[in-house]
Amino acid sequence: MKQEAFVARYQTEWRVLERWLEARGPVREKERKHADLIELDDLEFAGRYRRICQHLSIAQRRGYSPVVIDQLEQLMQRGHDVLYRPPAPRWRRVLDFFAADFPRQVRRHRVYMAISALLFFAPLIAMIVLLQYRPELVHSVFGQSEISQFERMYDPASKGHALGRESGTNLQMFGYYIFNNVSIGFRTFASGLLGGVGSIWVLVMNGVIIGSVAGHLTAIGYGGPFWRFVSGHSGPELTSIVLAGGAGLRIGWALIAPGRLSRRRALVEAGRDGAQLVLGVFALLVFAAFIEAYWSSIGWMPSPVKFSFGIVLWLAIGYWFWRGGRDAP
Repeated sequence: MKQEAFVARYQTEWRVLERWLEARGPVREKERKHADLIELDDLEFAGRYRRICQHLSIAQRRGYSPVVIDQLEQLMQRGHDVLYRPPAPRWRRVLDFFAADFPRQVRRHRVYMAISALLFFAPLIAMIVLLQYRPELVHSVFGQSEISQFERMYDPASKGHALGRESGTNLQMFGYYIFNNVSIGFRTFASGLLGGVGSIWVLVMNGVIIGSVAGHLTAIGYGGPFWRFVSGHSGPELTSIVLAGGAGLRIGWALIAPGRLSRRRALVEAGRDGAQLVLGVFALLVFAAFIEAYWSSIGWMPSPVKFSFGIVLWLAIGYWFWRGGRDAP
């Protein structure tokens, strides 16, 4: 292969790696804005670094011009410095994961996340609105005993228990919420192995159930205590369900349409991405359980404080996913 054809074939790949390396070091602000658009995980970077080494070897063996060889040598050296840098302390790796790697994974799979959000929030909002006009429809979702329990938990006239529960200490409820939240998140993710159909079903049903509870309590005048209770932990909890659903859809699509990869290879890669997403989801669910047990149940807190806290948390989560990892070295 002639040098011109060789450069034309691989120049784009070299530029991608170069821009990614620039984003990890001190560069001019204008360059960083463009470099930040390139997002590679560790496995992708290692693969690109190996190809650069191979391209350099080919260029040297074929006697290509010093300009091409020098460009490849610089890329190889910069890649070597990143690939073989001393490992960061464990606490730093955990911090880097949640500050940068996790939000980058969410953005990378934003299509699946958007579909998951639609499948979850569309039935949730629809049930809230529908029950304001057809309140009897709640009986098609819950039995009378369940409806009565919800009404006792959020009765505005009842002052004998914490918001959102009838008994149990904060610590006991914290453990219960962790178990409940994590089990929902795991089902939402793992059911994606059924070609994504399982994740779709779990997302839609959770949207219907949560929307039915919210819609019914709002329709009968119990919405005040209910919304004060859920406002604090709704951000991390509902976001986690959507992310788990998106990870499940990612796995399901890898089984249905593996593309040029074998179905096994596609599933392995989807599972790797899903594992990283689920780790972040698990942390969010534990955080949501902590807020639900120790903050959401406080009955004496004024409504403006409760709602303000919830809004701030929603905005913080959104900003985290939008900016997290874009400026990471």
